[in-house]
Amino acid sequence: MELHHEFTVPVPVDDAWRALLDVERIAPCMPGATVDDYDGETVTGSVKVKVGPITVTYRGTAVFEEQDDSAHRMVLIANGKETRGQGTARATVTGTLAERDGGTAVSVRTDLTVTGRPAQFGRGVMAEVGDKLVGQFAECLARRLEEPTERTEPPEPVEPFPSAQPVQPVQPVEPIDLLRTAGPPVAKRVAVAVATAVLALVFVRIRRHRHA
Repeated sequence: MELHHEFTVPVPVDDAWRALLDVERIAPCMPGATVDDYDGETVTGSVKVKVGPITVTYRGTAVFEEQDDSAHRMVLIANGKETRGQGTARATVTGTLAERDGGTAVSVRTDLTVTGRPAQFGRGVMAEVGDKLVGQFAECLARRLEEPTERTEPPEPVEPFPSAQPVQPVQPVEPIDLLRTAGPPVAKRVAVAVATAVLALVFVRIRRHRHA
């Protein structure tokens, strides 16, 4: 399925371009996503999606296939696979930036292919959920771009034998909750789809039990 989203950020296009290429900086703005590693070209990480009682985690990579600094255009190819299932997700994301009224207009076109449980919700639900997720990302990105750049301070001297400090636990990333994100109208359709899938699964198990 093909999806198209647009949003604006209140900074010049060159600043927005550099920010969008700074994966580690914008990673916290990506709903449900965790970045494990980034070498400047390939991103390795995971994305969690929650639908009612079901949580699906995709692990995979995203590679910058194209980065055109002069045209402010990028192409990202992402591939993921369910950690506990056979479902897959593949996306080719094309982002284009253009100056608009002192800010930057960002256009994102996504060619998305999903197999497995989330695929049953269809393009309509995925598009509406995508709109809201992109909106959340844009708001978070705008806040980060408006933050003042921190002044670099000289490093403090290191003690020969520093005292041990407790390690702070890493906070788990909240999954993308499709029911909560979609809102009541879409959530109702998703809930019906989930209920239908559960009933079908129960029916299949009952038939298998009877045959056994």
